[in-house]
Amino acid sequence: MSTSTTPPAPSPYYQRHVFFCLNQRDNGERSCGDFNAQAAFDHCKKRVKAEGLAGAGKVRVNKAGCLDRCAAGPVAVVYPEAVWYTYLDLTDIDEIVESHLKGGQPVERLRVPPHLGR
Repeated sequence: MSTSTTPPAPSPYYQRHVFFCLNQRDNGERSCGDFNAQAAFDHCKKRVKAEGLAGAGKVRVNKAGCLDRCAAGPVAVVYPEAVWYTYLDLTDIDEIVESHLKGGQPVERLRVPPHLGR
């Protein structure tokens, strides 16, 4: 009888991965790009770098196309926790960086309700 052991799961390249929807629709439908999503993305990326959180084993901030959560827009999602956020201004982005990305505590007041989709 042989015994096999499962090798440990590899460590993720990034501890957390943040995706900002930057989608802009041309047909007049609501989209995250209508709510200064590019500025929020740029600010988050700058703050993550300034806090020393950027890079391998840490945090990566990426642009994304439509994430199909338009009703809650603008939106961003943090993985691996799969925490979906909406935000009103750069102060909300600062709070997400400080509390969630730096401190590991999701910002409950900015979470997207699970039922909100497109």
